[in-house]
Formats: sequence, C-alpha cells, structure tokens
Amino acid sequence: MDSKTIEDEMPTPTVACNGTVSGSSALEDAKSLWHELLGLSHDRFLLAALETQRAGESLVAMTVAGVMVAVLLSCAWFGFVAAAVLRLVENGIVASSAILLAVAFNLLLVLILFSVIRRERSYLQFPATLRSLHHTPPGHRDTK
Repeated sequence: MDSKTIEDEMPTPTVACNGTVSGSSALEDAKSLWHELLGLSHDRFLLAALETQRAGESLVAMTVAGVMVAVLLSCAWFGFVAAAVLRLVENGIVASSAILLAVAFNLLLVLILFSVIRRERSYLQFPATLRSLHHTPPGHRDTK
C-alpha cells in the first residue's frame, strides 16, 4: 500500500462552523479505540489461558515422569538391598540376620533423611522475606 491509498482510506474529519472537529467523528474514534482495547485485552487473556493450559499439561507430564522415576528408583534400591543381603548370606551370615541388617541400614538412612527434612523445612516459610517485612528496632535480635 502506498501513502496515497492510505490517505484515501482514512476518514476525513468534518469541521463544524466554528472550525473544530465534529463530535460524531470524535465519538466514532473513541468507540474505535475502545473496540481495539477490548480486542487487545481479549487477545492477552486468551494467550494467558492458553499458556495456563500448556503449563498445566506440562505439570501433569512432569508429575507422571516423577512418579515413574520414583518407582524405578525404588525397584533399583530393592535390587541393591537384595544383592547386599545375598552377598552377606554367601559370606556365612544367617539369612535372617542379613535381612535385619538391611532393615537397620534402611531405618538409619530414613532417620538421616528425616533430619535433613526437618532442618530444611524452615526455609519454606521465607524467613528472610518475613524478617524484612517486620520492623524491628535497631539492636534487637529475633530469637526464633
């Protein structure tokens, strides 16, 4: 499109007797701007809805993959423990004692991981952000 075609398509403002643009043209421009604004906001909401849908589908896929990884890791761990128990039995330890030793090792590992979880849980509450939001007098230390 050349500039001549654009000028031909543009509506020409009508001038009233006192030299100002008529109200009907300004009203039409305002309506046109309002419709463009509605169209743009509709497009943005549609884009946000589509991205939310895609994010939900990605979350489901990641959750399914995570569950599958957990199951496979559990199977691998059971295989490792079974191999360790068989190795202990081959070396002359009674089977029941080898199984109890494997259970004790698993429980020890559970206690270690439980202590890690307890130590890290305080960071889930955003402690630095909460401290920055509370006004504390200078020199006063929070004892929590």
